[in-house]
Amino acid sequence: MTKLRVNGQYYDVQIEPNEMLSDVLIKKLGLHGVRVSCSRGECASCTVLLDGNPTLSCIMLAMQAEGKEITTIEGLGTYDKLHPIQEAFVEEQGFQCGFCTPGMILSTKALLERNKRPNSEEVALALSGHICRCGAYPLIIKSALKAAQKFEDMDNDKNKH
Repeated sequence: MTKLRVNGQYYDVQIEPNEMLSDVLIKKLGLHGVRVSCSRGECASCTVLLDGNPTLSCIMLAMQAEGKEITTIEGLGTYDKLHPIQEAFVEEQGFQCGFCTPGMILSTKALLERNKRPNSEEVALALSGHICRCGAYPLIIKSALKAAQKFEDMDNDKNKH
C-alpha cells in the first residue's frame, strides 16, 4: 500500500510500480477533474499541483508522489463555493469545451502564488505548455488576470478591516 495525500486527505492505495499518477487519481480515487488527452506529457491537460508545482500526472509514476501534497481541481472549490480562480474563469469565459480548464486553473494557481500581479505575457508564459484545442487563449489569459485582480481585491478588503 502506498499512502498518497490528495486535496488534504490521506489515501492508502494499492499502486503498481508502472502506474501513472493520472490513472491512480482517476481510476482509483475517482477524481475525474484530472484530464488525460495525449498520455505523453505534451498537452498539459493532466496537470495537477505537486507540492504547489504544476506537474504532468500522465507521465509521472504514482509512487513518485508519495510524501507529497497532490492538488487536483477537486481540491480548490466546490460546486456551491467556487475558488476565486474558478470564478474568474467563469466570469471571463476562459473555456469553451472545458477539457483543458482544470489544468489551466491549477497552473494559474501556481503562478499567482509566486507572482500576485502578473502581466499578460507572464500569464502566457506560465500557461505556455497547455494546449487548448478550442483556441480560447485570449479568454484564458483574461481569466487569469481577473483572478489576480480578485486576490488583490480580497487583500485590500482584509486590510480595510
